[in-house]
Amino acid sequence: MMIRINPALSIDEGEIEEHFVRASGPGGQNVNKVSSAVELRFDVRRSPSLPEPVQLRAERLAGARLTKDGVIVIFADRFRTQERNRADALARLVALLREAAIQPKPRRPTRPTAASRRRRLAEKKERGAVKRLRSDRPRPD
Repeated sequence: MMIRINPALSIDEGEIEEHFVRASGPGGQNVNKVSSAVELRFDVRRSPSLPEPVQLRAERLAGARLTKDGVIVIFADRFRTQERNRADALARLVALLREAAIQPKPRRPTRPTAASRRRRLAEKKERGAVKRLRSDRPRPD
């Protein structure tokens, strides 16, 4: 089954690996018995469905969630049920890939206007004059 990221991009469900582990924190006996937390793994570098620029942006956006092998690891334990944690982890992966699929606009370098340069220099002169006035006056003791 294919997971749609955006109209032009989708990934195969087989590329995602899920492991169920016990969640930490409060929850009474339920937390000791049930493996409701989900560890979702997605290998960005080996994914045939992602174009290379999207892979690079996804790696940059993943930050600490990326292993040195290029695997994005998402740990979801917000909810008490496995199903909701699975859906949460998948939604977070899709959101990350959706953001990575957006190509950033190239920055066009601009120059400061002549008026802004004049204003800056006038402010610098004014500030320098204030400092000069402060230093010249002897202080009465």
